[in-house]
Amino acid sequence: MQTNPVPPAHSSLVAVGDSFTEGMSDLLPDGSYRGWADVLAARMAARTPGFRYANLAVRGKLIGQIVAEQVDVAVAMRPDVVTLVGGLNDTLRPKCDMGRVRDLLTEAVERLAPACEQLVLMRSPGRQGPVLDRFRPRMEELFACVDELAGRTGALVVDLYGAPSLADPRMWDVDRLHLTAEGHRRVAEAVWQALGHDPEDTEWHTPMPATAPPGWVARRVADARFTRQHLLPWIGRRLSGRSSGDDRAPKRPELLPYEA
Repeated sequence: MQTNPVPPAHSSLVAVGDSFTEGMSDLLPDGSYRGWADVLAARMAARTPGFRYANLAVRGKLIGQIVAEQVDVAVAMRPDVVTLVGGLNDTLRPKCDMGRVRDLLTEAVERLAPACEQLVLMRSPGRQGPVLDRFRPRMEELFACVDELAGRTGALVVDLYGAPSLADPRMWDVDRLHLTAEGHRRVAEAVWQALGHDPEDTEWHTPMPATAPPGWVARRVADARFTRQHLLPWIGRRLSGRSSGDDRAPKRPELLPYEA
């Protein structure tokens, strides 16, 4: 009788990246963020006693900052699994040198892959709407680089960009840049399955049931709120050269036993 292969019992995870990996906007009651990487770590810890976890991600980081500030730290930890998601913040900048982004991502992957048992890369999710359409060519150029690097290094690629469920605007917070708690849960499920574990949710990629779209007034109110609370501050930071991650430490800077 054929049996399913047993997935490796990975004993450590280090997450590298920006706000997507930090966990915004999966807000906890104490004001901190959880996010897909924390959800994934909890599952892995439940399976493996003594499991250790670090999350080096910081919101707002560009791929050059991720390489300069996080990659060497992750390499020194020698974890079983490393997740790397970066470069998307670069693609959203008005002036973006995609050649430099590709070179920096290549450098990160080539340094991380030999330092762990399994490197996990992602094709990041994108929210339906005019913003995604505007930046889609850059995003797809970035994802083509991800696929090429995975083919050369043996990294896993989790395709979130191609998941219909994660394109649904209902999976995104009011800032339209970060996933809700449900979106993060689905990302954790996708990575969990990519690592070879039995599914806990076989339908994570399936779109949510259709509902009536909000009316014109509700959409205009939401647009005004978004502009006031998120878009204008974001533009202000760009004009002043500031970032939401300036002077912010990683959420879990040390590779320590996981505790929920």
